[in-house]
Amino acid sequence: MKNYTDSDYALNKFSEGIVYKFSDRIVEVTLADYLAENPERTEQDFRELKKLSDAMYLDQVRKENAHTKKNDSLDASENISLYRTPSPEDMMFAAIEASEEAERRQLHIVTAKCALAKLTDVQRRRYLLYHEGLSTWKIADLEHVNQKSIFESLQAAEKKVKKILASS
Repeated sequence: MKNYTDSDYALNKFSEGIVYKFSDRIVEVTLADYLAENPERTEQDFRELKKLSDAMYLDQVRKENAHTKKNDSLDASENISLYRTPSPEDMMFAAIEASEEAERRQLHIVTAKCALAKLTDVQRRRYLLYHEGLSTWKIADLEHVNQKSIFESLQAAEKKVKKILASS
């Protein structure tokens, strides 16, 4: 048996027998071993098992290669950053960026709440219903008013909200 360390498939394919590779050893089942263990079997049965074993190893190699090609870059230098520990400076900058992003989100929420507070109760209700996905026709039906009234109310609310958001 040749010493193929790179590929289980090659190890099995280029051996006369069927190769089983374990973490601590490699076992090769030869034709003689197979026939001694299975006297009712023939050489043809062994050849079919050998063929099946080769196909299974080849399938395993193809799956591993497909996985590698999908997930790994051809340029190994791109992947180096995946395996390094971030420096304290990188961690500090990331924390600052996260904090600034949280502040921006909080400011946006406060601004949005202020904008909604500037709307009349009717405008706010209609604006929220509309932005939750209800059509102007559905809102008009719910409030027992003309659809045009809803449309005009939403236009006025949108104008106020845009003005407040633009000034902040």
